[in-house]
Amino acid sequence: MWKTKCTHFSSCTKIPIKCTSWSRLLGLFSALLRAEFTKMVLRNITVATTAVLLALLLRPGVASAETTCSDMVPMRNRREVISITDFGGVGDGRTLNTWPFQKAIFRIQHLRRRGGTLLYVPSGVWLTGCFNLTSHMTLYLANGAVIKATQGTLNWPLVEPLPSYGRGRERPGGRYASFIQGYGLRDVIITGENGTIDGQGGLWWNMWRQGSLSFTRPNLLEFMYSQDIRISNVIFKNSPFWNIHPVYCSNVVIRSVTVLAPRDSPNTDGIDPDSSSNVCIEDSFISTGDDLVAVKSGWDEYGIAYGRPSTGITIRRITGSSPFGGIAIGSETSGGVENVIVENVNIYATGIGIHIKTNVGRGGYIRNVTISGVYMNRVLKGVRIAGDVGDHPDNNFNPRALPVVDGVTIRNVWGVEVQQPGSIEGIKGAQFTHICLSNVKLWGVAGRWEPWRCSAVSGAAFEVHPWPCAELAGNFANRFCYN
Repeated sequence: MWKTKCTHFSSCTKIPIKCTSWSRLLGLFSALLRAEFTKMVLRNITVATTAVLLALLLRPGVASAETTCSDMVPMRNRREVISITDFGGVGDGRTLNTWPFQKAIFRIQHLRRRGGTLLYVPSGVWLTGCFNLTSHMTLYLANGAVIKATQGTLNWPLVEPLPSYGRGRERPGGRYASFIQGYGLRDVIITGENGTIDGQGGLWWNMWRQGSLSFTRPNLLEFMYSQDIRISNVIFKNSPFWNIHPVYCSNVVIRSVTVLAPRDSPNTDGIDPDSSSNVCIEDSFISTGDDLVAVKSGWDEYGIAYGRPSTGITIRRITGSSPFGGIAIGSETSGGVENVIVENVNIYATGIGIHIKTNVGRGGYIRNVTISGVYMNRVLKGVRIAGDVGDHPDNNFNPRALPVVDGVTIRNVWGVEVQQPGSIEGIKGAQFTHICLSNVKLWGVAGRWEPWRCSAVSGAAFEVHPWPCAELAGNFANRFCYN
């Protein structure tokens, strides 16, 4: 029987993975080198930058780190293992496997085996339309397995817009369903041996550039109203829109993943926790056409009315590159964002290293954010906290709905070849408060640097280079900056 031959992977699901950070990082980097798209990316990086990347991945401070939040969703053993080939799946890159995936997941859902079921996807290219997952299952991608999305809008059903957005993010009305999706689920794992989920987004990107889209593009992976989700050891590639989008979820672990898209691919955010709580993002490499990680919580009057914040978000040991933002909060923050921890992040060849963004009409709040241990190389702007970013879903937003930004600490940041150190520009009538910069050293190109720009902000700054704006510099009365 097939099941007797699967001990090489089923044993991986029997215990949680407890590797040291050193092993995780080496495994992650080797996975990157195996990925065809990443090889192309690395060929376009200078030798000097590659050396910097290797040094960052292997430097003792990172390699010895043991702190993790991933234990909140443990890796579970599934008592039953089935293969997509048992349901007629053919991994030749030409045969459409939508029906085999649907049959396999229908079986898992309705037989409800005690302890759940692992769906094994062996090596091969498995072409399929979008499909739904179910509770108490593991989707396991073997080494060399590629789940590849079909192209063409006719193969993608339309779904309702998110209630906290009121419409599609790009176009009024509905949106195309995500490639792999889960709704109201519990206890779902997506993992494997660094297999690939490929959204084949090129067609969608071209439609966006040409203005021919009638509805918002699909995400690569989206969970809604779900809990106890774990995603690890998988490569996500060429998403039509956002890559990984947990929305209205709780207890989500995204760890040791690789997210890839060309630098010119529009709106291909890496990981976007949205109106979700207790989200752990760790030990991953992201190179996309938009923000690497962006924390969100709804859009203007719709997000205010829905009122579901993003809270308890941990982002740790992320390396990546993007023409836009590295670590971002916003700009959709109308439900509120609080209790965010970002640690040990390496950002290179990126537009803005740390970007906190909101706008008039957003309402909501951004509170209790701590960002530390960030290294930047070849970044256009190191830090930007801004109150004039992002568009509006319609003309019904309330211009008096002013966001609150209070309690943002940025410390232990080092950057080289940073063209402009930063700007902190609040909103008239809604000053950004308790902004703390501590041990932030951003060095310009060839010894040149531009000054900080600030307005409508209060806080403190200590050991900052270049010396920050007058609103922060020398404000030693603010003891909160030491805590």
